[in-house]
Amino acid sequence: MDPDDVRRQWTERSGEFSPAYYAYYGPNETSESIRGLLERYVGADAAILELGCGSGRHLSHLHEHGFENLNGVDINEDAFEVMEDVYPDLAARGTFHADAIENVVASFDDGRFDAIFSVETLQHLHPDDERVFEELSRIVDDLLITVENEGGDERAVQTEPAVNDVEYDFPLYYRNWKRVFAEVGFTEIESERGERDTLRVLRRVGGDRRRA
Repeated sequence: MDPDDVRRQWTERSGEFSPAYYAYYGPNETSESIRGLLERYVGADAAILELGCGSGRHLSHLHEHGFENLNGVDINEDAFEVMEDVYPDLAARGTFHADAIENVVASFDDGRFDAIFSVETLQHLHPDDERVFEELSRIVDDLLITVENEGGDERAVQTEPAVNDVEYDFPLYYRNWKRVFAEVGFTEIESERGERDTLRVLRRVGGDRRRA
């Protein structure tokens, strides 16, 4: 698939892996892990951005635990209709953008967010759109959290993204996110390998911009 094909597929997604699909399952252990990390490293008053927020199951969990400055981006406009039905308070209080990540991030000021996180989202970013990684480095002050499928132990030394386009009806681009974000000024401070995904916590080398 070319980048437009990938974007089109997620824009029109329904059924499995759609916004309604994830809203049905609601917050999970990943939601709790992300909340704990954000509380520890940036605090509940931090400005948070979720990439590929869908209908907001992870952000709703943050909102229920005192986080107020919550932002999200998702390419599927249906996500925000589902959010209004399932998480109406989040929909009313958060700030959301219905567009491709690669389009939205370029519009933010430097250091706009204290922390950015993604859950099984960056793994769908086409290699032609990898400029997004530099943009993420530009717009975040301090912390990046990735929870992504990196493709197994055999990918640990992979220097170029490998694509899995046979297991699902959409491609997965396997990357080592520690290596990706090291190239734009971040160092890994925590990681945990799960059954499918790898959670990585990365912090700007030398501390955040405001404390630098």
